[in-house]
Amino acid sequence: MKILVINAGSSSLKYQLYDMTDESVLAKGLVERIGMDSSIVTHKPAGRADVTEVSEILEHTTAIRKVLGLLTSPEHGVIGSVDEIEAVGHRVVHGGEYFGESAVVDSDVKSKIRQLFDLAPLHNPASMMGIKAAEANMPNIPQVVVFDTAFHQSMPEHAYLYAIPRVLYKKHKVRRYGAHGTSHDYVSQAAAEFLGRPIEDLKIITCHIGNGASITAVKNGRSIDTSMGMTPLEGLMMGTRSGDLDPAIVPFVMNKEELTVNEVNSMLNKHSGLLAISGISSDMREITEGMQNGDANSKLAFDMYEYRLRKYIGSYAAVMNGVDTIVFTAGVGENSVVLREKVCENLTYLGVELDKELNAIRSGEPRRISSANSKVEVLVVPTNEELVIARDTNRLVQGLKS
Repeated sequence: MKILVINAGSSSLKYQLYDMTDESVLAKGLVERIGMDSSIVTHKPAGRADVTEVSEILEHTTAIRKVLGLLTSPEHGVIGSVDEIEAVGHRVVHGGEYFGESAVVDSDVKSKIRQLFDLAPLHNPASMMGIKAAEANMPNIPQVVVFDTAFHQSMPEHAYLYAIPRVLYKKHKVRRYGAHGTSHDYVSQAAAEFLGRPIEDLKIITCHIGNGASITAVKNGRSIDTSMGMTPLEGLMMGTRSGDLDPAIVPFVMNKEELTVNEVNSMLNKHSGLLAISGISSDMREITEGMQNGDANSKLAFDMYEYRLRKYIGSYAAVMNGVDTIVFTAGVGENSVVLREKVCENLTYLGVELDKELNAIRSGEPRRISSANSKVEVLVVPTNEELVIARDTNRLVQGLKS
């Protein structure tokens, strides 16, 4: 079965085409600047030269039509016809309490995704545009939605509720939902496979550290707590997001600076985190370079970032009454040798002992970076959220056929 995986943003669309017989990627690409007359399409077919085109793409339906044209192109394509695509899988950030697992798209599923627009205003509307665009271009092909929040639906009530009047939960579903669940699920399973141990026997802390960042306590294969909250703003310090802060800061700053709700929301989501403290960048690579060149603000940003990450690891070790494995993943987690080293050298009380030579190795494969004497296995596991979406799509669509 060939499956097209789509991750739609408000002005972008990422895609990968999988052949599920061997889970190989036949092609992948990105459409950027949707809605402009200078949209950029980057198409990377396996075994052929990459293609970059600039053209007018005003909405997602046209973007997917362009993608399908490239996938079937005699020069740049990897399939002979769109009919070879048997299913489409979509990433959707927020499934609320409706979805504890992936689902085949129908009118009820679409209605529920719309009802969750308020909980993910930047993401769910974009996902709906992707779903509609795929329906317009491939009307008879089944579609599946895979939710970032679904893995965290196993959290116990004492972990997901906030200590505020319960009427807010009952009326408006104000609670912790988490995010990056597809990644946390994938890397915890991959870690257990790498170690050759049943995931049901493990206490794993998964650190998805990218421009957006979250950390999850995975006990016996189930998420029991996670750092992101009702929205992706809570938790760790991130590239441009503040992470945890005293909620009284919000009305205080709004009053002092005469900010609107939208303005303070933008400040906390787009102008905080590494960017705000360093004054240089939201990119950990540039922060690290600045720190190594003696820039005091870059060092402060790095130290705050590492401190909060380490603090969450310690709290989740307490939540699970111990930890067997710590996993680093995503862009920063997989690539920042310096950050991993700094975190681990301050976790010796847990029995963590880093092997600096192993930590310095760069590889696209799961690998151990802890020493043979370490009481806690420390791993770097590349995440693959698109593959999880493809697998879930394959499983559900095969179920429709049986």
